[in-house]
Parts: sequence; structure tokens; C-alpha cells
Amino acid sequence: MTEDAPSTRVRLLAAAERLFLDKGYDQVSVRAINAEAGLNPGAAHYHFGSREGLIAALLEQELSPLWADRMDAVARRSRGEGEPFDVRDLVAAIVEPFEELARTEKGRMLSHLLARSALRDGRPAHVSTWFGAAPFEVMLGRALPGLPVRQVAERWRLAFTLLLEVYGRSVAPAPAAAVSLPETATVIAFVTAGLTAPPHP
Repeated sequence: MTEDAPSTRVRLLAAAERLFLDKGYDQVSVRAINAEAGLNPGAAHYHFGSREGLIAALLEQELSPLWADRMDAVARRSRGEGEPFDVRDLVAAIVEPFEELARTEKGRMLSHLLARSALRDGRPAHVSTWFGAAPFEVMLGRALPGLPVRQVAERWRLAFTLLLEVYGRSVAPAPAAAVSLPETATVIAFVTAGLTAPPHP
């Protein structure tokens, strides 16, 4: 392989993005990605380990910047730094980027990949902190100190699964067409109400 690693990775990620946009999640193989990038059949496995590793890297590259600043700010507030922290702030910081993604075909494709990956494995592999449940459970626990730890984890899992289903349309074969989504304010209010409901016995 004559290309250096960074440029090869970039070519593979760009090829994967084009193919996922054009054909959908289920129709794109590692072999097709390698061919689209003009690389040898082992390139994707060499650089990413697997198809799932390549998808995780694509999600990391495209989605992390969308959430990182928002979530860092919310995390600081949850630790008592700056303005008071509320569960609605946490929910809004997650929902609003999903709403932005839903406006474009590429954004819908990325949300679909995230839903397929996260709902299958619990979280995409090899991605940043904000793709796992732990930091969200910590912030929710701080906001709701009377809620048992198990209920915090269960509520967060239910809430995030709902958001993945709404914005990722994980059961659809492909997310190419824009679909009617609930108003962002409705989603935020609904999820916040579920997370802040009184503890059950």
C-alpha cells in the first residue's frame, strides 16, 4: 500500500459515506468500500479491524463535533460549575443535534448508522466518551439524587433507545427520505418527563 495511513483512512471513510448514502446500511460490504476507495481488498480491515470499526470511526469523525461542546458544557454545569443544572438541559443537548441531523440526507444516514450500531451492541465500538451511557447516567444521578442507581440506568437506556428509534429509524431499510418527526420541543418535554418521573416503589 503506497498511501500513508492518514490519507488511506480518509479515503476509506469518504468511500463508506458515499456508499451508505447511495445504497443504505445493509447493501454496503467491506469489499465494496475498499473498491470505492480504490484500495486493495484488505485495506479497511487493516485500518479499522472490521466493518463495525469503520462505521464507528465514521460516526466518531462526523458526530462527535456535533455533540462535544454541548455535552462538555452540560457536564460542567452538572458538577456545579456555572449556571444551575436541570435534566431538561441534558435532554436538549442530546435532542437538538439529532434534530439538526434530521434536516439533511447525510445527517439522516449518520443517525441511522448510529441507531443500527448502538441498538445492536449497546454502543458503537472504539468511540469517544459521549457515545457511552456512563457520563449521562452520572449527570442524571446528580440531578436526581433521590433516584436509585438502577433506576437512573434503566431510565437513561429507555430514553436513549427512544431517541435512536425516533431519529435513527433503525427498523427502516434506509433513511434516505425525510420523514415527519415530532416537534423538537415535544421530544424534549416527553423525554424529560420520563426521566424525572417519581421513583417507583
